[in-house]
Amino acid sequence: MKKALKAGSLLLYFDFSLIFYEIVLKLSLSQASSWDSFFYILLFNMSFSILFFLVASLFNGKDRFVLAFILLFLSGAVFASQMIYYRFFKTFYTVFSAFKGGKAFEFWKDILYILSKNWVWLVLFFLPSILALILKNRLLFCQRPKIGSFVLLLLLLVVFQGIATAGIYLGDRGPNSPYNLYFNPGNPLISAEKLGLLTAMRLDAQRFIFGDTFSIVPVHSHDEASQPIAEESIVKPVNPDKPLQPKDEEEKDNEKENEGDNEQVDQVEEEIVPEPNILDIDFAKLIEDEENEKIKDMHGYFSSLTPTYKNEYTGKYQGYNLILITAESFSPYAVHKDVTPTLYKLVNEGYRFTNFYNPVWEVSTLDGEYVACTSLLPKRGVWSLYLSGKNFMPFTMGNQLRKIGYKTMAYHNHTYDYYNRDISHPNMGYEYKGIGNGLNISKAWPRSDLEMMEKTVQEYINDQPFHAYYMTVSGHMQYNFFGNHMAMKNKEYVKNLPYTEAAKAYIATQIEFDRAMEYLLDQLDKAGIADKTLIAISADHYPYGLEDNEIDDLAGHVVEKNFELYKSPFILYTKGMEPVTIDKPCSSLDIIPTLSNLLGLEYDSRLLMGKDIFSDSQPLVIFQNKSFITEKGRYNAVTQEFFPVDGQQVDDNYIDEILDIIDKKFNYSAMILDTDYYRYILEV
Repeated sequence: MKKALKAGSLLLYFDFSLIFYEIVLKLSLSQASSWDSFFYILLFNMSFSILFFLVASLFNGKDRFVLAFILLFLSGAVFASQMIYYRFFKTFYTVFSAFKGGKAFEFWKDILYILSKNWVWLVLFFLPSILALILKNRLLFCQRPKIGSFVLLLLLLVVFQGIATAGIYLGDRGPNSPYNLYFNPGNPLISAEKLGLLTAMRLDAQRFIFGDTFSIVPVHSHDEASQPIAEESIVKPVNPDKPLQPKDEEEKDNEKENEGDNEQVDQVEEEIVPEPNILDIDFAKLIEDEENEKIKDMHGYFSSLTPTYKNEYTGKYQGYNLILITAESFSPYAVHKDVTPTLYKLVNEGYRFTNFYNPVWEVSTLDGEYVACTSLLPKRGVWSLYLSGKNFMPFTMGNQLRKIGYKTMAYHNHTYDYYNRDISHPNMGYEYKGIGNGLNISKAWPRSDLEMMEKTVQEYINDQPFHAYYMTVSGHMQYNFFGNHMAMKNKEYVKNLPYTEAAKAYIATQIEFDRAMEYLLDQLDKAGIADKTLIAISADHYPYGLEDNEIDDLAGHVVEKNFELYKSPFILYTKGMEPVTIDKPCSSLDIIPTLSNLLGLEYDSRLLMGKDIFSDSQPLVIFQNKSFITEKGRYNAVTQEFFPVDGQQVDDNYIDEILDIIDKKFNYSAMILDTDYYRYILEV
């Protein structure tokens, strides 16, 4: 027995350490994690423990201990780094991001700040390594197993892995089930919760090295789903007969003139067939000629979808200038009548979207840009916007408008090649400038949105028609008054607000964005083109640099974390317009098709994952964890609960049908990126 303990002490220590790491990680993320499926975590981690032990056992004496220590230390470092990353971005990094994330050290001050606030957790993550050094002799790390024990451990590794995999295969297959997370790319945070961090990262590494495989028939399919579900067949449009905009006075007068005129002979009016928003693509011919089964499946999927149709808003702003902005951490809490009056004006005097959402995606800001600029869902585990830089991207606003003669500019008041925007943004059709390639702004962190506007507006305002795209920075975390330059600059304007220091600091950063918009509107007025310029603004994500209690403080109530947390303003404004309220659920995924329709552009609505908000299409808001909102209600994919809208009834298949649609949107978005599909069918 004593000999067995000596031989197995290292194995037991690995077991203890890996489970300890998982427990500490869950405790450190208490509000974002659960203890579901811990059985699988135990089994998978026992497999890792055996693997580490066997690798270390290949060496003798001191060398074996050194390798064991390195494995313990690196494991603790991985867990600690994911915890720190979560403190920044409210998710975990992927293998791809780890290889591409060198520029993150530009935020070294923020990193040090986060490290200082979480030093206790960091000590705990490295405690097994520290104890190993202290207890080296007592733990008898230098005992080497015999060949028979070596073989037995290999068999146990296979058994533990097999039992866990079999349990997953036979279990629930919902959107965030262990099955779905194990066999398909999933939310890295939820994957770590259900499978364990090491297993989640192992699966991510496999997909990074060997690529993804997507099933043509999705997980939630029913018998009829071998043919892609027509999205518009699930539910009826939302209030299709209710006008979104008040009728003008001329229309009202005409209606009055026609009232009571019963003497006229009724005329049979010619039925007006609505024109679909599609391009001339012969999918039948493409399918017939295609030999690649993956591409053929894509042809079949997109040809089966119901397009949106031209409507009363089609071409309403044709020929207008367009300013499109992705605003760093913009949220409802940034809109104050007295503190940020320009943002208040834009939100309340344009199209008022009461049900607009900015879900947080895996790569936070970059994926937020990708969704808003392409109307595609980001592929899990990669930087989708960067990878799209090699693809043909015809539906971005830059490429659509440049093709018809617009001057197209893009600006970012941070390092120009951060997230490889120097590759993605020119490919989207822009002459692109950031810090280091033509945009010179006073050194600070974060840099000033106002100064960016002051340095750039004159580059395009006199070249009509124009389209300018901005990715702002002033609203960036950390939210405090000692390291955030924008917060310090505007501190006096928020000092008397009844919020926590961090909440006040956040609003102070948004004041800089407000002043930037004030300057922009003033310049448009002076140029006499304010009423011929459409301004569209959405956030990249909610201000996740704030803690939950600080967001609750700003909201004045406890914010619901699966849906409400991501609710956001969408600004769509031009001077002199009559305000219009839109209650239809929508999201940043819908921006590109909506703008394309408003500007009267030629596009194919079947090839985008969002929908024109002003069309009669059914609303569908998709979240990273596959939760969704339709006009019938809200589905929480984590708890698997559906909350119907008053008076709405849902049959047994409704949720599965919507989940099928969502699965397909994620999968086919990734396929578009991987295959350069737009070039395949559209490039002339």
